This record gives sequence, structure tokens and C-alpha cells, in this order.
Amino acid sequence: MLSQVEELLSQMTLPEKVSLLAGASMWNTVPIERLGIPSLKVSDGPNGARGAGDISMSADVDDASRGVTSACFPVGISLASTWNPALIERVGQALGQEAKSKGARVLLAPTVNIHRSPLNGRNFECYSEDPYLSARIAVAYIKGVQSEGVGATVKHFVCNDSEFQRNSISSEVGERALREIYLAPFKAAIQEAGSWLLMASYNKINGTYASENHYTLTDILRKEWGFDGVVMSDWFGTQSTAPSINAGLDLEMPGPATWRGEKLLQAVKNGEVAESTIDESVSRLLHLFIKVGLFKPHEDSPEQAIDRPEHRALIREVGAEGCVLLKNENAILPLQPEKLQSIAIIGPNARKARIMGGGSAFVNAHYSIAPYDAIVKRVGDQLAIDDETNFSTHNLLPLLNRELFSPADDNSTPGFDIEYFQSRNFTHKVDETAHITRSEMTWFGSVADKIDLHHFSARFTGRIRPQKTGSYTFSLASAGLSKLYIDGKELIDNWDQQVPGQTYFGMGSTEATTSIELTAGQDYTLTIEYAKDEEAAPIAAVRVGMLAPTSTDARSHAVELAARSDVALVFTGLNGEWESEGFDRPDMDLMAEQVELIEKVAEVNKNTVVVLNTGSPITMPWLDKVAGVLQCWYPGQECGNAIADVLFGEVNPSGKLPQTFPQRLEDNPAYINYPGENGRVHYGEGLFVGYRYYDKKKIAPLFPFGFGLSYTTFDYAPNIELSTQSLKPDGTLRATIQVTNTGLRAGKEVVQLYVRDVKSTLHRPEKELKAFAKVQLEPGESQTLTFELDRTALAYYDDLAHQWVAEAGEFEVLVGSSSHDIHAHATFHLTETSRIAERPEMR
Repeated sequence: MLSQVEELLSQMTLPEKVSLLAGASMWNTVPIERLGIPSLKVSDGPNGARGAGDISMSADVDDASRGVTSACFPVGISLASTWNPALIERVGQALGQEAKSKGARVLLAPTVNIHRSPLNGRNFECYSEDPYLSARIAVAYIKGVQSEGVGATVKHFVCNDSEFQRNSISSEVGERALREIYLAPFKAAIQEAGSWLLMASYNKINGTYASENHYTLTDILRKEWGFDGVVMSDWFGTQSTAPSINAGLDLEMPGPATWRGEKLLQAVKNGEVAESTIDESVSRLLHLFIKVGLFKPHEDSPEQAIDRPEHRALIREVGAEGCVLLKNENAILPLQPEKLQSIAIIGPNARKARIMGGGSAFVNAHYSIAPYDAIVKRVGDQLAIDDETNFSTHNLLPLLNRELFSPADDNSTPGFDIEYFQSRNFTHKVDETAHITRSEMTWFGSVADKIDLHHFSARFTGRIRPQKTGSYTFSLASAGLSKLYIDGKELIDNWDQQVPGQTYFGMGSTEATTSIELTAGQDYTLTIEYAKDEEAAPIAAVRVGMLAPTSTDARSHAVELAARSDVALVFTGLNGEWESEGFDRPDMDLMAEQVELIEKVAEVNKNTVVVLNTGSPITMPWLDKVAGVLQCWYPGQECGNAIADVLFGEVNPSGKLPQTFPQRLEDNPAYINYPGENGRVHYGEGLFVGYRYYDKKKIAPLFPFGFGLSYTTFDYAPNIELSTQSLKPDGTLRATIQVTNTGLRAGKEVVQLYVRDVKSTLHRPEKELKAFAKVQLEPGESQTLTFELDRTALAYYDDLAHQWVAEAGEFEVLVGSSSHDIHAHATFHLTETSRIAERPEMR
């Protein structure tokens, strides 16, 4: 009897088969109604299932026109900072439920690219600089997602570790580093978690696009690792017809087809692609459709915003557990309201919930709570709280405040009315209009029913009523061509005089600005004209920013508040305008104004605590001047609650850094080669990524990999007990150590095990993470932990022999609370050298 897949294949015409190998639209595949094959819907992303809503860099702005709301979970680096796979599996399960609420059967996540440089625009979205930690978090996440019958899509395969020239850059990487560092999380995702899908990256790998790289997609992924799932392109990341499908790329996304469709049919006719190759890809897609239940009776219901209480609680739990306590001088934290009379809340991130980075990871959150609101709710009736939050962390000028808009008449809603035209010169107006209440619009895949994304223009019209008289600075940025008018007078020309740059979505123009005097209470008509640039990338976007006249006394007021308060909490960091898909950060620094604010506050209050929302390491020239530092990343919609839980001791911090914080950017191992030039970026540091480099070069970081303080203390036994001193190649070593909570609070500790090859034929790092466990202990409680190691934890990749080699000789086991804080050592011998060929032809 034929299987369901074989039966369907036997009935399909070649054009029908080919139609399945490219999307029908931005988020859907092509249905074949004749055979009862439905359309598969997919959804971004790593920290929330967005559905069909649009994306943004202004991640703190919500708007109904962005689509149905979703639960917003902590970003990838925050998840990894928990070092808690069991908790992350619960996150994956919740995200699977969220995907189904948007009618999606596939989630485009997780992102497992390596933290090679802190400047990577998507650093926040990835897990770690270490492949083992990345793998453990990814495996848990994928298992959780797929337990809900939703396919996970591990991405971006491979060496997509920066945003600079991301659609064309060639990652020049050696075979050892490729195998030991960059492929490792993907291998675990495929072989351990059984990810149902994989997404090829935009970049080239050693000169060949990832989407048509036969070596990575077929030789490694399918032949070596045995992957039988679906490989899809990143959005608009397919670069060819025959080469891509022959290399193993099953699905071109999004649709309609650019490189498939008629071009693929012609390639089959010309003998460039065998029909058997088409059948293999179609078969993999049909098997996926079965796994996600697409053939079972179901209704394609509208997207839903299901704000589940259990998801709220989980987001809060994970957000708090991902916080990393970096400094706690004189036990300034946790704050004890009964011992305080006043708190000063200061900084740009106090009244704004910095919940995520920008780009495709964006979701329109159900809601968000800022730190200020959470703190007032918790202790506002117990002590005096003063605040000064009139600061900005903007990269682009802030979007127009909704309160600035005024209605055109009594029946209108404040905001922009949008008219669409089927041309680039505002002719052939269509009858479809739109209304938005924000000053940013992105079109990713679709505009309106009668509009071609690649060939349209739009006119935005709105009214603003300034609240202050003075000089207002307006900005205009666009992926495409744009102009800004006030009362019919051209204010900014970003059309005829567009300045190339990578500021806005990594494409289009830099932000053009100009100033104008406006009068309080007077209405002004604001008009934006936009046209899609034929040469621009598939995304279309336009953004208007505005900086109102500002008071210059915010900092002095903040210092005054700090001077008279018992504790000063400074909330600062970055946001989705600094950390986003599409561009990299220019440096590791906070804005100079924020650095000065921290230093001035710390001068007058020795109990200054800095709370950071960033998705990557930053420099801290003020570190010695403050009493406490709490790194909270972008913790999702429960931002304020999660931070308050840690500040006031409801949660004992247990997060550990998944990425080294260098003293300065120049210390980073990728510094000399980053971001690349002449279309190539050389991975010149080889294996020595992150702590592997700092160890080898004996460079002291600001904070080491795996570091994180607690409100309690832990003691490690001085000795590690090993199950044997002589390990055979096929044996398993058990390493046992006792850990005790010696403090006064219950807490969690991440016990980290590293392995060192004392002497090897090829260069190896000083030590490598090979196991860890998170243990919760009451005061005075001890627990004995046992870790198991086999030959895979001891092996390196010999790029000449194309083999994994576990070399006979002495090895050292190191157990500690970070990569620098090692508390116990033990040695053993591997009795014989063993080799395992990786390439299939070598087996």
C-alpha cells in the first residue's frame, strides 16, 4: 500500500509539484485544492509569534494597525542567561501555543548563530558565544515548540554572525571553526531535538551562497547529520533556480516565486534539474504537512490575541531568571523598603518597557509594563518615590507622540490617513485607504489588495498640534523614496537628494533632519509622500521622527533627586533602534549623555544602582563609581515586573552571562576582521571565539563568560570525584562534586564543567564548556551533582583528516561558577586515540 505522501506524489503533475516549492504569499505556501493539499502558514519569531503583523525597529511603540497582539517573551540572550533548559522548554511550548493562535503551523525560530562580536545587530536574538550552551538552549526550545505540533525552524544556517552587507557578504571560515563552533548548535538541533525545518542564511559561506551551498545543505546537513526535514530560504534569500534546489533548498520564501515557478519548470525541461530532485523536495514538504496536522480536519480561523495568564506568569519568571547581577557592593541589593525612606528613579528606560530588539523578532505585545510602574505598584505606599525620566536613548529621532496628533474634524481619528497609488508618481489612485496612529509604516510582502509591493506610491496626511512653542526637529528615513511637507511646504527631501546609508532597516537612506519653528495650539498639516524604489530591497518603509523643544535641566534635576534619596536607580541601555536586524552597532558604548548621567548621579549618591536593558555587551567606564549593576537584557512584556522582582528580592538573581563582556571593543577576538571588506569577512580568530580567546591571550575581560552574582553564597567542595582515572574511548566518565548554599537566602547556582586537553597535536582552547547544571538550594543545603562525559566531549576536529579525534593523553576537568572562577580540578587519562570520520565518503 502506498503511503499518503507517495499517493499524493503519484497524482501530482509537474507544475503542481513545482508550485509547492515556493510560497504563495509572505507567510503561506501554495495550496493544491484538486488534491486536498492545504496552504501551510508560518510565523516569525524567536520571542513571540507575530502572525501577519508588520515589523519595526521602534519596538516600544504599539499600534492596532500592526496586527493582532501577541505574547512577547524575553529575547534569545535573555533565555540563554537562565542556563535553564527545562525552563526554556516551557517557553518553547508556550510559543507553539502562540503560533497556533495565529493559525501558523511553523515558527521561524530559534536563532542559534554564535556571538562572534558584540556589535552584531541581532546579538540579542542569538543565545551565546559558546556552541555547547547554544545547543542546550536550542534543543530545549525546539522540543517545547514541537511538543505542540508546531514545526520549529532552526536558523540561520550558517555563519550569519553580522548584519553588515548581510545579503552578499562571504563568511570566510576555516573547517575547524566551522565544525567545532558554528555548526555545533545546528547539529544538536537536528540530531537531538529533531527540528522539522531549517532556514538557510543570506550570506555566502566561503564564496557560495548558503541557499545554494551543496556542501552545507547536502553533504553535511543531509548526508552526515541525516536531516530529512524541510530547508527553506530566508525571506528573499534564494539566489538561483537550479543551483539552489540541486543543493538541497526545498522551499523559496516568500511568494510568489521569483526563482521557482516557471523558471524551475524550464530548468527541468532543460535537464538542469532532475524531476526526482523535485520529488524529493515535495516529499519532504508533504511529510512536514502531515507532522503539523495540516491534513487533519481544521478551520483556517482568523488570528487571535489570546492573552493567557500562564504565559504572563512564565514570561515574568523567565525574564527575572535571565537577569544577571554584575555588581552588588555592600549588598546594596536586594532593596529593603522597610530600611529605606526614599528612592530616586532616573533614566530613559524607567518609564519605557524595553522589551525586545528590532526587525523580524518584533511582535505587537499584548501589553507591557515599565520598571517605574512596577516599582510604584510594589512599594509606592511604603516610601517616597521621585523620578526624572525625561531622557532619550534614541538612535533615530523619536516617533511622533500620539498626543501630538489632532483630528481633522469631529468625526475623524487622530493620526495619518494613507492613500495608495498603482504607480511611483501618485497616479492611478486605488479605492483602498488605511489609517495609522504612529509615524512609521513598513510593508513587508504586501501593501493592499490592488497594490504591487515593488511598484507603488503612498501619501500620508495628518494634523499635528504642538503643545509648546519653539524649534522642532523633524526627521525622515525610508527604505524607498520620500518627502515631508508641513502645510504644503517641502521640509525634507529624501527623494532627489537621498543620502545612502544603513541606518534605517539596513537599507534605503540615513535619517535626514531639519528644524522648524512651531506655535503651541496651532494646527499644522503634515504630509508624507513615499514611493517604492525599484532598486531597493523587498521591504518598503517610511518613518517620521520629531524632537520637541526640550528642557535642559533634566540631568540637574536627576542629580538633585539622587542627592536627597536613599537609593538612586538609573535605568538605561539600548533599544530596538540600536539593536536590530539589518544593521550592526557602531561601537559598544552607551550614548555619551547616559554615561554622563550615571557618573553625575553616582557622584552624589553612593547607593546608585544601574539597571541595563541591552541585548549585547557594553562598555562601563562608570563601573567603579556605582554600587550595583543589574543586566536585564530585553525581558519581554513583563519587563518592569521581572526587574522589580529581582530588585526587591522576590527573585534571587541566578542568571549567568552567555557572552563575555570585554573591557573594550578592541579586546574582542573578531575586532581586526569585523565586519569585513570587499565582500568578505574573515573569521580570523578561528576557534578562539569568546572566552576561548580571552583565556588563550590571557586578557582580563570586564565580566567573564558564565559570570553572575547572587544574593546568597555557594561553596564548592575542593575535590571532584571521578569514576575512573583511565577512560577508554567508548567509555563514560562521571564527575561528581558537592555544592552548598552557605548564605541566608534560598538561591540557584549554575555549576559549570569545563574540559581541558592538557597536550594535543593541534591547537586547542585552554578549556571548553562541556556540561552544566542549575541547582536550587535552601540556606545550608548541599547537593551532590554528577556530570557524564564521553569521547564527544574530548574530541577536536582534524581538518586535514576530516575526522573528529579524541586524542589519547591527559585531560583536566574543571568545575566552577564561571569560566574564570574555577573551584575544583581533577585529571584523568584517555587510554587510546579514537577517530570518527565526519564526511560521508570517509565512513
